[in-house]
Amino acid sequence: MTDPRSRAVLVIGGGASGNAVTLLLRRAGVAVDLIEAKPDWNATTGSGITLQGNALRVLRELGVWEQVSASGFAFGSLGVTAADGTVLFVAEDIQTGGPELPATVGMQRPRLQQILIEAVRACGARVRLGTTAESLDQDDDGVSVRFSDGTEGRYDLVIAADGLNSATRAMIGITDRPEPTGMAIWRIAAPRPEGVTRTDLAYGGPAYIAGYCPTSENTIYAYVVEGCRDRASIPARSYADEMRALAEGYGGFWPEIVKHIDDPAAVNYTWFDRHLVEGPWHRGRVVLVGDAAHCCPPTLAQGAAMSLEDASVLAELLTTRDTWDDRLLTDYRARRMPRVRMVVDASVQLGRWLLDGVRDADVPGLMNRTMSALKETP
Repeated sequence: MTDPRSRAVLVIGGGASGNAVTLLLRRAGVAVDLIEAKPDWNATTGSGITLQGNALRVLRELGVWEQVSASGFAFGSLGVTAADGTVLFVAEDIQTGGPELPATVGMQRPRLQQILIEAVRACGARVRLGTTAESLDQDDDGVSVRFSDGTEGRYDLVIAADGLNSATRAMIGITDRPEPTGMAIWRIAAPRPEGVTRTDLAYGGPAYIAGYCPTSENTIYAYVVEGCRDRASIPARSYADEMRALAEGYGGFWPEIVKHIDDPAAVNYTWFDRHLVEGPWHRGRVVLVGDAAHCCPPTLAQGAAMSLEDASVLAELLTTRDTWDDRLLTDYRARRMPRVRMVVDASVQLGRWLLDGVRDADVPGLMNRTMSALKETP
């Protein structure tokens, strides 16, 4: 078998999938350059993230589970409440990562990114921040890359992990683009009210969904989901007012959370998108992973998990096969596509039922079927 140490890979994008595939390839001895457009490596971006068991399984594979466990808040159930805070029912979460891992861990997104950054720094990858790929010139043996800093590099494979609006995807001629689903979400990090020990979701009220997730012993992230509005029509200085106006219509723990929705700079407003590249996920020796290939609304909290699983499957194939060819990259997509499509379609359907006002939708059934299927290893 070809010695992995003779191979060189460029990873474009330092988010979850890019960091993960870098770690796994470096473990096998592959030389990896990672470039990230943001000078701060997105180390301070985001409020919170919900990591279900199948995401935790990959984080354990990366060797960072202990840090994640120590930094996050583990729980095993999901509550559904009325708008006034009355708990309607509590469902046990499915342990999609197996019995050794919690069903769910909530954590602060910047903390997860910092854990992955530290691991990538320690693994021996060459990292360049504030750098993009300006051109890719492929031939049968590899890819020549010209970078925004004027330098050039030569690689056996380029992995595009540069997100939903991937410039690399466009550069190699894949024309699939994300499409809004009609929903948008307001998010904020806040102190954890005493008694919040799981995610609770309220359907209905002033918004379609209002929820929160504990992210540490002291913090949560809270969110409200509404219909899409023209982002240009919402001044950034009004973000706290906009989110607070929606959140004030909810009871239970929400009055305490609302007290902390006071800084517009701390509030994030994002549309929900559906994205799935229907054709091949590669062109020659350039391959997509994570949000560059697919993205879904957070209604199932599976976005990060799908990206991490992509990295795991691609790295497995690259480190166990002698030949890096079209067949390998086709097999990677074939393994991922049914699982990813299931999650994307289910995530979009949950939102569509709300938008259409379907009152008898089988939400628990769809969620249970999807999460049960995710117990299988990717």
